[in-house]
Amino acid sequence: MTRLPSLFISHGGPSVLIDGSQVPEAWRRIAAELPRPRAVLMMSAHHPGRAVRVGAAPAWQTVHDFRGFPTELYELRYDVQGDPELAEMVFDKIRAAGIAAELDTSPGIDHGAWVPLLAMYPERDVPVVQLSVLPGGDARDHYALGRAVSEFACDGVLVIGSGSLTHNLYELGRGEVPDWVNGFRDWMHASLAEHDVAALLDWEKQAPFGRENHPTDEHLLPLFFALGAGGAPRPLYRGVEHRSVAMDAYAFGD
Repeated sequence: MTRLPSLFISHGGPSVLIDGSQVPEAWRRIAAELPRPRAVLMMSAHHPGRAVRVGAAPAWQTVHDFRGFPTELYELRYDVQGDPELAEMVFDKIRAAGIAAELDTSPGIDHGAWVPLLAMYPERDVPVVQLSVLPGGDARDHYALGRAVSEFACDGVLVIGSGSLTHNLYELGRGEVPDWVNGFRDWMHASLAEHDVAALLDWEKQAPFGRENHPTDEHLLPLFFALGAGGAPRPLYRGVEHRSVAMDAYAFGD
């Protein structure tokens, strides 16, 4: 079976599905250009855990974990099958790598996962296993977690980290993209293009305007998970919405 790349997707706000954003079409194109996966292994920035929570639910129920959006968004659903057998195998691999993990059968799937998946696989016919992000962890922890599950890509599993390349919601607005957003994005793109893993894992010290773009880490950490799970980076989409939210997407590996 052909090895699938891992993906990093910037999921943005749930309104991208209804507000005319170009991003859902980019997600549809990404899915169409890939071999069809037998399952998705998804880490979302909105699904935290103190240890790695491996989602072993047999079926997922849509969670509308946001407020103040148009009614239309609350009518969208992505109720999809899980894959408990795959979850058990993922759990075993993570534990074998010396990483604390637990099986989690709670059935809620958050918008960081279901918003891009609704565009990518709208028929809801690709089973999903969720992994939690670790807000108490760092880039190296998430890279190691990606390495621990990387072999599943050889078995038709599409590994996705869903977050945001930049994520400062205090600076949302209209108008030109600030220099501090572009400076951070340019550094990230250059480091990814060079596949400079050491620099990327040291982003807090080396990247310009790191904390301006990520007051907290949880939306960037899925990128390091995808980096660890795959190979050389390849850009799939670039763009910024609402002045401070970069919607960039990457594939890691062929």
